[in-house]
Amino acid sequence: MVVVANLRHLSCSDTPSLETFRPEGPFGIYILAMVGPAGEPGEESFGFTLCTPEWFAENMKDTHVPGRHFLFVKEYDYPALERYVRGYCQKCMGNSWKETAEKVGLFGSWEFENYTP
Repeated sequence: MVVVANLRHLSCSDTPSLETFRPEGPFGIYILAMVGPAGEPGEESFGFTLCTPEWFAENMKDTHVPGRHFLFVKEYDYPALERYVRGYCQKCMGNSWKETAEKVGLFGSWEFENYTP
């Protein structure tokens, strides 16, 4: 059985609503994508920083910064963001939820990455 990832919803502790969020100028926010197996119950969090290149440049603390778990945009557009993340998730599939979640984890930091029971 192939397990496909499904975006349940996006949230951000910096704003009560991503749908009504309206940044002025360069911005960077940390977003949680709640994702679970399509057609099955449950969801897990995958976090990423959504930012403009200008914000990223202004906030670099070191001369080198790895780019994992960043999504760069020219401007904030919630419907486009949701479509992008949903489309990315739908391309992530595997023979188990763990295998599928590891693929989603390349996009956002998975809450269970490197977890050992």
